[in-house]
Amino acid sequence: MRIGRIASAQLNSVRRTIARWEEGSSVPDEQYQLTLGLAYARTPLGVIDLGYGSPFQKLLEAFALQGAGTGRLDVLRTSITATATNDGVSLPAFLGASLRAQLAAALARPETLGEPVVVGLSSASDAVDQQVGSVPFVRLHLVQAAIVDACRQLLAREVPTAMRTRLQPVAAGAFALAARLAFETHDDIAAAVLFDKAVAAVGGTDPSRRALTRSSQTMVTYYMRGDVSRARALADAAVEDARRGESVLMRARAHALQAEMAARGEPPQHRHAHLALHLAWHDLDQDHAGDPIADVFSKGRMRGFEGVCGIFLGEAEEAERHLAKSAALLTGARDIVQRGIVLTDRALARLHQQGPGAAESAADQLHECVDLIATTRGRVSAQRLRRARLELGPWRHERFVADLDDHIHTALIGI
Repeated sequence: MRIGRIASAQLNSVRRTIARWEEGSSVPDEQYQLTLGLAYARTPLGVIDLGYGSPFQKLLEAFALQGAGTGRLDVLRTSITATATNDGVSLPAFLGASLRAQLAAALARPETLGEPVVVGLSSASDAVDQQVGSVPFVRLHLVQAAIVDACRQLLAREVPTAMRTRLQPVAAGAFALAARLAFETHDDIAAAVLFDKAVAAVGGTDPSRRALTRSSQTMVTYYMRGDVSRARALADAAVEDARRGESVLMRARAHALQAEMAARGEPPQHRHAHLALHLAWHDLDQDHAGDPIADVFSKGRMRGFEGVCGIFLGEAEEAERHLAKSAALLTGARDIVQRGIVLTDRALARLHQQGPGAAESAADQLHECVDLIATTRGRVSAQRLRRARLELGPWRHERFVADLDDHIHTALIGI
């Protein structure tokens, strides 16, 4: 791992360090945390095991008890997952050995399906979701396929009614994530089918979860087909579900999405877009303690919706301010894909202001977007970059556009 300080330490020194951890007089520093994480990410036989109940998960719990914050644990989890799965063949990485054994037993005898399997599948799907932006989409898609197949097989069996009720939202979330990953890897047919399965799996028992599924389906449908009317119908359905549900954050997200679809209409629906944005802020400003779908929406993402609406509603200067605020808030590891989208929109808003130097400033801002897209391979941000570059067409002979084209070719196209 090329950590010089640890590699050059004498064996007795390492033993004393470990002894101090065990007696509680010191805790592992960041370099040792990374080293331990990679060690515990593999079984004694060398198999990657990052799943629910694995030694790796227990190690992170130990770090938390020693004072490691959520941000530090997220960085560790992301770094170790990306490194441990670099060979690209660790398909059951998030389905630990114990969960696989329990899953095999449940598939052989569906009547024995219990809470640990359902919780394990939910945890595994959440773990995959947490790696979006850090691990290549195609690798995550392969890992998620194993989780989706397990959920699909269990739903097809005669499992206990109580467990089916618990399994359905877990399966819906797994199907929806797989649909998003299929979309990112340009498998649009599979994405559409998986979203339909996700909506069917969640059913009508949890309107907030169904709204969450439909909100993701809205964006993917729009970017797959460019069909604003179909996407707007899905956004409206998500709002209706969200209003019946208990998650205030989900209502805010659904209204923000509804605003974007109204703004993208032909012609743009100014009044509807502004009303939906107002409703989204009304929901977002409420107390979210105990919200059943925590972290589903944030002020950073809300500013992004305001910004993109402003672009289509002809409010470019205000849109750029909103997008700048959004980018300043989207700094976490899981925000990197969204940050690429927001920064591309910000450059477009700058271009639409048409003031002196607007085109050159927009082109300069797009360089960071190119780097983010090269890292994440996000499909939506790539589409947004394409639009921005097309709108720079009148300046195609300028040096700043040529430099941008060179960067795009080198990072995204060139061999």
